[in-house]
Amino acid sequence: MVTVDSNDSFSLRIVRNLGDYPEHKLDIFLFVPGELGLSVDVVTERALYHQAFHINRTYHSQVQLEPLVRSRLVQRLAKQQERPTPEYRLSLSLYAYQYVNAIEQEVGRVLRERPENLRESLAELLDLSATIMRRLRRTAPKEDALRRYYTNVDNYLSWFSEQQFLRLAAELEFADDEQDIRELLLRIARREAKYRNENEYNSERVQADSTRMSNKMRLLRRLIEFPVTLRRVGHELGNIEERFVKAGVAAVVMTAVSYAVLRARDTLGDVTAVFIAAVALLYAVREVFKDDIRQKLWLWLRKGRPKWRHEFVDPNNENVVGKSVEWIDYKTFEDLADEVKKARRASTPQRGETVLHYSSWSKMLPSRFLSGYATTRETIVLDLEVLAPLLEQSTHPIYRQEKNEVVRDIVEKRSVLNVVIRERWADKDDIQRWKIVLNRNGIVETEAAS
Repeated sequence: MVTVDSNDSFSLRIVRNLGDYPEHKLDIFLFVPGELGLSVDVVTERALYHQAFHINRTYHSQVQLEPLVRSRLVQRLAKQQERPTPEYRLSLSLYAYQYVNAIEQEVGRVLRERPENLRESLAELLDLSATIMRRLRRTAPKEDALRRYYTNVDNYLSWFSEQQFLRLAAELEFADDEQDIRELLLRIARREAKYRNENEYNSERVQADSTRMSNKMRLLRRLIEFPVTLRRVGHELGNIEERFVKAGVAAVVMTAVSYAVLRARDTLGDVTAVFIAAVALLYAVREVFKDDIRQKLWLWLRKGRPKWRHEFVDPNNENVVGKSVEWIDYKTFEDLADEVKKARRASTPQRGETVLHYSSWSKMLPSRFLSGYATTRETIVLDLEVLAPLLEQSTHPIYRQEKNEVVRDIVEKRSVLNVVIRERWADKDDIQRWKIVLNRNGIVETEAAS
């Protein structure tokens, strides 16, 4: 199952749960309007991969309370051991990480969609947050080694919850009969701030400086994410092949040029000004065409083939728990599979779009996961800021009739991108499409298309 939402101004977050299937195939097709002029000459495939695609995989639990239950069991075992086991950190971090992601997504959804029944949506959100935090604090350990890690997690989740509720209170528009909801959000935020003060989680110096507080909380979030995030170790494929292609093209071109020089010598006789000019022209032609031939040949050889290989390493024990290969290509509409064309539902004018195709194949090894975990989650952040220079920042008037008056509205120029995502695992094949509305300032709207 894939979910897509806007993560930041230009960032699109694609999240998929990999389940317990060992092998997965993913294809992302980004349809960019032809009027933007995106091409391999404007942004290369390599630059797009490194600038636009940010990928990580984390441990995941389908059962919400499973990590917390495991942390309790590990906590009991820790009393019988001289050194604390890393499984406590993993279980507690996974519980906190899943809470953070769930609250972020729900708050983002409420701010984007502003549901009609706002009271019910916020009541459900607040109840979820209160339940999770209460269950976490009920399991506070007494051992010093475990207590220090628990304190860091509790400190961050308290601050994070406060920030999310203050964000809702600041950015949502409340009707007159909904002001009590806003006051409830502020009251819960004050309660979390008081809780941190009573437990002396942060010094007065840190609390008085927003920058210090933000930096500290960013470090605590990294502390939470580290045990559950698999480290990606990879390298680019084809380096040796590229050297052989470069050497082969140079040898062929030099052979052709040397043969042409010998023929010119036989034709012109002794070394003369004309012969020197002919040799100079031949070498100039060589320099002009050598790089072009090499680049065209290299792109043809690598088209549709994996360009990067990665290994996923468990940071808790340094075991390799999976591997993947990835590649990215520019394609034309005619190159696409029939299923993708059907999902895009393109009309004739839309076939002038530039199609960017990202593909990956991965194989995970659940038997090497830490005990108790069999699933992972992949998050792909697609940074569309690389397209920002191609977007126009302009407005134009639109006229409409309102009774007997003509009203003039000023609208901004926006571009609509389509994202088609195809997942394949075992004997299943799932394909979905989203519409992404962009302007020069970022993503305006993300909508699942039928």
